[in-house]
Amino acid sequence: VITRRTRYDLAKTEERQHIISGLVIALANVDEVIAIIKKSADKNEACRNLMDAFVLDDKQANAILEMRLQRLTSLEVEKLREELAELDRIIADYKDILAKPERVTQIIKDDLIEIKAKYAVPRRTEISTDPYGIEGYAHFDTVMQGKIYNGVFIGTCLGAFLGTMLCAVYAKVPYAQAPGMGLNAFFAYTVCLSMGYTYQQALVVVLISGLFFVFISIVGIREAIVKSIPDSVKNAITPGIGLFITILGLKSGGVVVNNDATLVGLVDFAQWQANGGDTSALMPALLCLIGLGVIGFLVAKNVAGAVVIGILVTTVIGIPMGVTQISELTFDIITPWKDFFEVSFLKLDFAGMFAVKDGNVGQTILTVVMLVISFSLVNMFDSIGTLLGAAKQAGLIDKEGNAVRMREALMADAISTAAGALVGTSTVTTMVESASGIAAGGRTGLTSLTTAILFACSVVLAPIVSLIPSAATAPVLVYVGVLMLSNVSDCDFSDMTNAIPAFCTIVFMPFTYSIANGVAFGLIFHCILKALCGKFKEIKPLCLIVALVFLARYAFMSM
Repeated sequence: VITRRTRYDLAKTEERQHIISGLVIALANVDEVIAIIKKSADKNEACRNLMDAFVLDDKQANAILEMRLQRLTSLEVEKLREELAELDRIIADYKDILAKPERVTQIIKDDLIEIKAKYAVPRRTEISTDPYGIEGYAHFDTVMQGKIYNGVFIGTCLGAFLGTMLCAVYAKVPYAQAPGMGLNAFFAYTVCLSMGYTYQQALVVVLISGLFFVFISIVGIREAIVKSIPDSVKNAITPGIGLFITILGLKSGGVVVNNDATLVGLVDFAQWQANGGDTSALMPALLCLIGLGVIGFLVAKNVAGAVVIGILVTTVIGIPMGVTQISELTFDIITPWKDFFEVSFLKLDFAGMFAVKDGNVGQTILTVVMLVISFSLVNMFDSIGTLLGAAKQAGLIDKEGNAVRMREALMADAISTAAGALVGTSTVTTMVESASGIAAGGRTGLTSLTTAILFACSVVLAPIVSLIPSAATAPVLVYVGVLMLSNVSDCDFSDMTNAIPAFCTIVFMPFTYSIANGVAFGLIFHCILKALCGKFKEIKPLCLIVALVFLARYAFMSM
């Protein structure tokens, strides 16, 4: 972004320099220029005569005509010359930035400092230079990097185990739970990097939001919110999640890549011809598409366990392709646990989170409240959206269109979020990947029980599990996306007051990379359109309240 901005600024500055240089030429020959203008019949002729006399282009000549040289004071002339010199310096600086990557890095650091000054948010000084400053450690070294990785990894496994086990034995539903990637990004990049809180301080916010979830789940508020969602949005959630996990799969498999011009693009399958035959980015994408073909074939042939077999076959195929890395296998399981207890387990920093900054108690409390609300809104509607989408895919829907045992599932989500903070992981939520287990036939808590046990085993079997590349699991998400998208036929596109909310729900999920955003804009447009058409009775009060809360959140809280 900085490079693109610099190129744009450079082009604009060079254009300005070009015009100013023409004016300076005119000032050096002011008498001759005035004589040419007076002799010319009109502006067009004067422009052509100036271009011929001083080798100018039309932009420079027109600028000279608009300058009214006769009226320029000596002070204005000096300012023009100073501006030209300044433009030369700026252009040289822009070119230096584009030629030296370290200059871009420095700009990023300076921008972070500017953000701090603008919003008066205290932040640790080492965060700008230390990628692991978010963990609360002042200096980066490879040993601490490994400890942080191990601690967060085990915390994630334990949080996922607890949440999924609650879905099995308490809620008795076939859903899996784990820290949400969108909330992970908010946790790391917004709360820690931008706002300057440490890893341990941010965990306090996660704990508070989890306890808040427990409270509103007990009193039934979360369940009431689910029941207030209109059918137009409910029916659109499943196909929306289908598209969302499809782009997750394509991105994870390396098929879809970043493109500065078009936002997203297809991986360059012809890259083997350039860069000395480098295929490091090509092979994962190719393996992902091979895996999709394998799973599709096995499902078409009604092979039992087609998804699992497809993952294993794709993993094996990835060995000669260089995607499955057997050389990285290790069996050290003691060190990760030591690191976990050192950096993650019960390491919440309440004192640091609630420390009064610059004597402003109100600002400190307001910041914490806003963070809790942000975590709560995103997690709540991520979970609600996933529950409704997965439940519909599994046929676990009651007569009113709500997920069966919904209150228990939401309570499991709330408890695991609070407990997850204690073991060092960010907000635990119902996983959209639950749909893959449902697609394989899961319908009861036994599915969740099996998944929970595998989460626990992954702590010990991590070296083996880590051999399976993301390119081998990505095709499963694409395959499940195919299954979930078929539910789009349930959406009512005949009534535009239902069609637009449904459409927004579907497309905002993949295009904003968030299930919560899809549900939010579906609710917002449902309320707006129904109100404009005079159908006020179709707007439930709680639905309107939620829509207004989301509007306030988008207006005042950055994500």
